[in-house]
Amino acid sequence: MALTRIRAYCEMNHYTCRKRGGAMKTADALKRGVRWGLGHGLPGNLMRVAARKGDFQGRMTTEAERVSTQELLPLIEEIRAEGTMAKWRLGHITVDHEAVRETLSSNDVHAGFVFEDGTVLGRLGRWAKREGLNPVEAPSLLAVEPPDHTRYRKLVTRVFTARAVEKLRVRTEEIAASLLDEIPAGRPVDLVESYCAKLPVEVISEILGVPEKDRALVLKLGTLAAPSLDMGLSWHDFREVEDSLDEFDAWLGEHLAELRRHPGDDLFSQLVRASDDGAHLTERELKATAGLVLAAGFETTVNLLGNGIRLLDEHPDQLQLLRDEPDRWANAVEEVLRFDPPVLLTGRQVSRDTEIVGQRLKEAELVITVLAGANRDPEVFDDPNRFDVRRPNARDHVSFSAGRHYCLGSSLARMEGEVALRAFYDRFGTVRLLPGAERRGTRILRGWENLPAELSLSDRAEAPEVVRTAS
Repeated sequence: MALTRIRAYCEMNHYTCRKRGGAMKTADALKRGVRWGLGHGLPGNLMRVAARKGDFQGRMTTEAERVSTQELLPLIEEIRAEGTMAKWRLGHITVDHEAVRETLSSNDVHAGFVFEDGTVLGRLGRWAKREGLNPVEAPSLLAVEPPDHTRYRKLVTRVFTARAVEKLRVRTEEIAASLLDEIPAGRPVDLVESYCAKLPVEVISEILGVPEKDRALVLKLGTLAAPSLDMGLSWHDFREVEDSLDEFDAWLGEHLAELRRHPGDDLFSQLVRASDDGAHLTERELKATAGLVLAAGFETTVNLLGNGIRLLDEHPDQLQLLRDEPDRWANAVEEVLRFDPPVLLTGRQVSRDTEIVGQRLKEAELVITVLAGANRDPEVFDDPNRFDVRRPNARDHVSFSAGRHYCLGSSLARMEGEVALRAFYDRFGTVRLLPGAERRGTRILRGWENLPAELSLSDRAEAPEVVRTAS
């Protein structure tokens, strides 16, 4: 049945697959159809059927699209009521803070999902494996384990240490001020497009050496590829994601080749030199590492900033507290991350029979760790459903994951969040969000597609020239 369905989708849809210069070759089109069938078509159908039967992961998958973390709370609390590790069709799902941390830190689980080698689906998956960029398959940092994970991460981690990031604070403040200068007061503006998305892209682009002329393209491709982390994409969305990844892959190849000819002092140039001088990265490994660092360098912060502005609009008392006590902005960012995390959940597959928080887990089972649920664990956070920028242990959230896959860009995201939100509210005394805001259509990544607003300058802000002269 499974193979028949995959074959039918391939035969029906392969002619619609396109690459630059014309139609895909039949073999490539068939492989794309198989990838969609294995990664999205069949799992999506299974999850929808499971959801109708009350399966927790099935419901989480189907209900998470375009809704807030707050709207998922009833489901999260149902899962919590089932115990530390609730059962679902293929393993366990947990919203327990301790269980999430222990799972993500365990050496007995691995990132990524692997079909068993001896199965038909396993052989199909290997035959159809994507050759270009794929953030959820090796050699992506998200999908590999030591020693490869250690090798890739070592090449880039020093740029993202807390000390290195703090040196970027002044430049980030300058970028924020420049972007705010371009935002008109007194007329409608989309805050995601004009500020939340632009600031982190500008910062990470300077770190990595992305030319200014290419930054809009990088943002567009990163946004289009974001659903690659989701399961159950439609055929149309899947093709759009793969086409975006192909274009991103091509851009990376051209840019890295240019850096080989004309290297700079940026991180991408350092990666190229390390690869050529003995780090033994293949071209595919180099692209995967560079691409993930670039996308991860802005994706989290875009969502963090949008979520923060929305939460402060919904909690004006907390915004006023921050205006009165601006030293609390760093902790406010932690509370935004806890209350509405940029990533809803992540999964692990059990590598060998093991035990986590007293629960026996069998090899090949899947464990879904709901980060948003762990962040609302009443055993860790007092009154967890209250948004409180003064919360003393807000930083105990797991929004950046845990263990060896802890978010590489966490220090950068924290600094950018603090600088960007504080600068925004220092500049604009009144922020009125307008009707029409839409959440992103992604399930795993949580944020806003747009945030229409009308702004008034703060009494303390000097009106920039672009505002004074606007007609």
